[in-house]
Amino acid sequence: MDKDTTAGILFGIGAYGLWGLLPLYFFVLQPAGAVEIVANRVVWSLLFCALLITVTRAWPALVAAFRNRTVFGSLAVAALLIAVNWLTYTYGVTTNQAVETSLGYFINPLVSVLLGVLVLKERLRPLQWAAVGIGFVAVGVLTYSYGKLPWIALTLASSFGLYGFVKNRVGSRVDAVTSLSVETMVLAPFAAATMVYLGVAGAATLTTEGPGHFWLLLASGVITAVPLLFFGASARRLPMTTIGLLQYFAPVLQFLVALLVFREAMTVERWIGFGVVWLALLVLTVDMLRNARRNSAARKAALRTAA
Repeated sequence: MDKDTTAGILFGIGAYGLWGLLPLYFFVLQPAGAVEIVANRVVWSLLFCALLITVTRAWPALVAAFRNRTVFGSLAVAALLIAVNWLTYTYGVTTNQAVETSLGYFINPLVSVLLGVLVLKERLRPLQWAAVGIGFVAVGVLTYSYGKLPWIALTLASSFGLYGFVKNRVGSRVDAVTSLSVETMVLAPFAAATMVYLGVAGAATLTTEGPGHFWLLLASGVITAVPLLFFGASARRLPMTTIGLLQYFAPVLQFLVALLVFREAMTVERWIGFGVVWLALLVLTVDMLRNARRNSAARKAALRTAA
């Protein structure tokens, strides 16, 4: 692998590893609710980004991003998608539904494949079709198990799949720090208004649960920004298929935290549903690896022919 690809993989592992352990952070933020946590994440991320841009002297790049309508429009859409993702995920973890949140990120690679078909008009290979079909079966099994559509998982998978797609489309036109800064600036007015409202209504916990809780909420800026920076750096360097493969790190960690730390229940039907999901991911992974080998062999043959 070239240096750019290696860096992209390392950034991806860092991002998904940190996201996988994020439920532990939300656990220690209790009794803060999902809305307050997300609002704090946005506001303190903005301050962290402003500091980072100042240190790296990246203000000209930020101004250029705002002036470029295509770039700004794409990042504004990405900001809305990540806001939906954060709210849904935080709600799931803080209401003892961390297992279902992990399910959302397990099926996210299948959403990435579907996006390729629906948006980019890509033609799926047979194993990809098989993986998508098995994924639909898994959703049906889990719907039966939960007694309802697993809306938390489906919302997380679709919102983050679309977020990754939008970030990938922006590509090399904007760096990771600038991208994150624009996204947080778009969301910051709404987040600040939410914090004010919660404070006036007496529902905020920022200053009522002691200094430890206060500093933990302030740290949400760094804890939010670092993996997003890593993800942005990874998305600019890697194709969607590789990103889809790396995404397995986060849900595996989330699933283990939900079972071993939060002690959430798993019925037999849910184990069967998750097993079907993992079968779909196995089929998709086999297809990715086979296609990668095929492309590598084709490139080597082309090089030998050219020589």
